[in-house]
Amino acid sequence: MKVLSVFIFTCLLFQMANLLKNPNPPAVIQQQTRVLENKTNTVLKVNATAALVEENPEQKLRPIPSTANPTKKSKSKKKTQKPKSTAKPTPTPTPTTNPQPTEAPDKYFLGTAQCQQQKYTWLSCSKVFCPPWRRCIGGQCVCKLPYKCPRQQLNACTLDGSVYYSMCQANAISCRSSKATFSHFSPTCKAEENVEATVAVSGSHKVVEIKMKSEKKLVCGKDWNMAAANVVCREPLKVERGALNVSKITYESLDKTIEWPKECVSVRCMGYELSLAECTIYNPEPIARTTEVAVAKCYEEPEGQCKTFVCANGKCLPDGKACNGIDDCGDNSDEMCCQSCRDNGFHCKSGVCIPRHAFKDGIRDCLGGEDEPSEPSQKEKDLFSDPKSEPDQKETKLFSDPKSEIKAIRSTTESELQCGIPNMDYVYKPEEDATSRPRRKRLVGGAEALPTQIQWQVAIQEGDSIHCGGAYLGGCWVLTAAHCVRPSPKSFRVKFSLWRKHRKQSTTDSIAVKNIIIHHEYNPQTYANDIALVRLEELSLSDKCMKDNPAVQAVCVPWSTEQFQPNDTCTISGWGRNREGMSAAILKWANVTIIGDCQKIYKNRFLPGMECAGDLEGKVDSCQGDSGGPLVCKDASGFSYVWGIVSWGDKCGEPNYPGVYTKVAHYFDWIRFHTGWQAITKYNQ
Repeated sequence: MKVLSVFIFTCLLFQMANLLKNPNPPAVIQQQTRVLENKTNTVLKVNATAALVEENPEQKLRPIPSTANPTKKSKSKKKTQKPKSTAKPTPTPTPTTNPQPTEAPDKYFLGTAQCQQQKYTWLSCSKVFCPPWRRCIGGQCVCKLPYKCPRQQLNACTLDGSVYYSMCQANAISCRSSKATFSHFSPTCKAEENVEATVAVSGSHKVVEIKMKSEKKLVCGKDWNMAAANVVCREPLKVERGALNVSKITYESLDKTIEWPKECVSVRCMGYELSLAECTIYNPEPIARTTEVAVAKCYEEPEGQCKTFVCANGKCLPDGKACNGIDDCGDNSDEMCCQSCRDNGFHCKSGVCIPRHAFKDGIRDCLGGEDEPSEPSQKEKDLFSDPKSEPDQKETKLFSDPKSEIKAIRSTTESELQCGIPNMDYVYKPEEDATSRPRRKRLVGGAEALPTQIQWQVAIQEGDSIHCGGAYLGGCWVLTAAHCVRPSPKSFRVKFSLWRKHRKQSTTDSIAVKNIIIHHEYNPQTYANDIALVRLEELSLSDKCMKDNPAVQAVCVPWSTEQFQPNDTCTISGWGRNREGMSAAILKWANVTIIGDCQKIYKNRFLPGMECAGDLEGKVDSCQGDSGGPLVCKDASGFSYVWGIVSWGDKCGEPNYPGVYTKVAHYFDWIRFHTGWQAITKYNQ
């Protein structure tokens, strides 16, 4: 055996010496067999399967596919060439992780297929805000009645010479006809001041022009994008699906027989505008020979089936255009279901990508307000606070700035209803009380609240007992669970600013009930639609139901089921029982987390209109006696919303049994129908 091993070793040394001497070393073109697998026949296998051919020197370390033909030598252009295989080449193995390219495919950014199947667009107010001239009804932005628009400082002038008291009113009228009418803002509204987009033909190009004050200007190419291109293709070119791509041409390439304008302006559109006149028009500048100007290249139906992203309007987008914060589709459906955004987009928690320039522009675009934080993070400042991203009204001449009016209109309507912000002047401060006590934990995972801390919390009293809580919505309305009440208003009273369950404090009010509205599809066996409205009795000779109480504030009502997401942290409160079954004498609160996919936990008992919150370890939960109380979530702007109503649950505080809540946003239309729009809607009016 030793002799055989020495012989094998000697042979290997001999072959290695030949390789070093030969400048064009031979290559083994059959797959090497496992050496030393069987020591007794190794030499025979090597000699039997090795075939030698000439090969380029630079290929000496390159492995040769095992399927190569050992008997056929390749032809060479320079006398020598690496061997050519007559069999199919071995396929390259697929890498385990695919590196993300610069223009990453849409799959890296798009959200769930379930979301995409909904075909959300810019008119889907469960995902985005409606423009001021539309209002949210049934999850869709519908045309607002013109008289509902607030009056603004400057007149809104239209192309037909009509004068309206705001752009909102003008667009509310054109909303019904889908015909562009708005032109500009002016105290006089003279026809020669009209702003109108046109196109001029230069060879095969349609050059975009804007007529302003009887003077034409081209559109600068540097800020030209798909959102603006879509607007031009829809009006004046009447192509419903908008632009094919973003097209530009240098000024020197234009038809020399035509006298072109010597200035261009920049435009910034959101994408839903009916004409460029509704976009921000700014920054006029002289045109040089090499200046790029905008041209319109409108959408044409592709041949065959679309294999990339299909917009809700049927438009086919090339890969890499979805979720970039720009309305490429023309209906914004490419930005509505995104798990993340490309560099130019800001990602809202609701899964919507908005343009970079919309961050901190004074207009709330994300449902949760995260695009308008009171103090942006350093990362947000670095990514989105680009000084060139938004026209500066102090340094840049603005020909038309509809965004300013939109901001003013939104500010007016949103200030009409005050909700979701507690009166901090009336929040009890322990340091003011020499007998202040340490907070004792009694809620399952919670703590005692401070007096007047939770200013929208109410207690529902039936007879002399308090078994349920509720949330004050403002005006004369309280929200609670259907299983907490019955259609007998005289049996109930609602207590406000109650801290100790059986002892009122100086700010406590007790108000009679005028009416109780239980959801018409409430099922006491399954707790389906477990929601009810309590209408308070008005004060004598007044349309108010309670005297002004600085320790009582309304909570906001969410209008969209997308406003808050799983893993968001919210707060529950009530006088419920603790883990030992003892009822609390003092109002308690605790932080909980919204839990997704709760149907996996409760199976068919978890129905539409329900929400889970708590934690799967059982550390925090609501219990018996908390029913009807609010699950309140705070958005990025600091406004609090009653996201849920304590409804039911199994094994209070036990692991894997989170509390189940009535999801209030699911019943927004029902609440609005009974309370009236102005009573509960802060946004999307």
